[in-house]
Amino acid sequence: MRLFDHPSRVLCALVTLLPFISAAPSSNLSPISAHKKSSYSFNRSACQSPSSDPLSGCPNGTLLVGPSTQYPTIQSALTSLSADNSTAYLLILPGNYTEQVNVTRSAPVYLLGQTSNTTSHTTNTVTVRWAAVAGTGDNAYTATLTVAPNLDAALTGSGPTGHTVPPDNPFGNVDFRAYNLDFVNDFAPYSDGPSLALSMGYANAGFYYCGFYSYQDTIYVGKIGSAYFYQSAIAGQTDFFYGFGTAWVQSCEVLLRSCGGGITAWKGTNTTFVNKYGVYIHDSQVVRANSSLEIEGKCALGRPWNSQHRSIFANNYLDSSIQPNGYIEWSSTDPRITNQTFQAEYKDYGPGFNLTARLANYPITLELSDAQYAPYDAPEKVFQYPDGRFGNVGWIDMQA
Repeated sequence: MRLFDHPSRVLCALVTLLPFISAAPSSNLSPISAHKKSSYSFNRSACQSPSSDPLSGCPNGTLLVGPSTQYPTIQSALTSLSADNSTAYLLILPGNYTEQVNVTRSAPVYLLGQTSNTTSHTTNTVTVRWAAVAGTGDNAYTATLTVAPNLDAALTGSGPTGHTVPPDNPFGNVDFRAYNLDFVNDFAPYSDGPSLALSMGYANAGFYYCGFYSYQDTIYVGKIGSAYFYQSAIAGQTDFFYGFGTAWVQSCEVLLRSCGGGITAWKGTNTTFVNKYGVYIHDSQVVRANSSLEIEGKCALGRPWNSQHRSIFANNYLDSSIQPNGYIEWSSTDPRITNQTFQAEYKDYGPGFNLTARLANYPITLELSDAQYAPYDAPEKVFQYPDGRFGNVGWIDMQA
């Protein structure tokens, strides 16, 4: 259920304005020319591993965040950052941080959670938590983490095209990364209206060994937003991947906390260039969050937020929670299925994959051939620069 598409059942329990003051005014860093390489010159494991001198393995200038440090909150450290083009590093000590985090800085920002296992999300020690639901306000106000240059870039808005972002709006962060952090919006233990764990737009953002936990609209990737998720957990119930931009979900756990709407709900956008905006879920496990859930055959892979929805589930293990037919219409009275709708699969497997039922559900569910899938089979083929050129992948950590 999307705010403004249907009335929210619950008014916002906590009315806040996004501060959007996380670092400093945006620099003049170009999203097209800046930060071409995805490598980094420090030992990430050495930096994140606990020690008597927490910053000993970290790059010079790394800020230490924790209850007894100069920066007791993540936001306070972000707000202190300079407006130059340098890469900023924050090492976050174990604990629960109850705050909304807003990243507006355009130069690279890396958030690193201290952990003894830097290659697993299951042992994360840092949780960023917020509790809010959208009522009469925009979904953006609920987000635990926001990566966007300003409020215009973060707003979801209403109608078939969403919030209108001014044409001269600046691009935000060219290379935001989070490692071993959990982001939680725990307003309610069920789908009770939009409650975002992540909102991002007009930015490039990578998430490695992270967790995102909510029930409705967990992940929002806004306009000209590019988001990459690697070996992370994303949990939800209703439309918990939604947006306008491009998301690539690689080798993750997609956790079904119940079934409502679809896993994905994307809104296509008309552009002057060919675009591949959409959500691409690859080589992942799509499973119920716990074995006690009675959701056999009830969860849909997705539904079209508008008729230009694009999503592909490729090479994923699907448990028996998934509906035999795969995808569904938006609703029985407003299907939003046209020849532009692209709700697709490629070589999924497991008890939740029923080829006979999928083929019978054409054109709502599309099963792709090798040739049909080839234009979408790698990040560099779908991530675009703001001007429409493909290959916007320099911000992705390929060595994580």
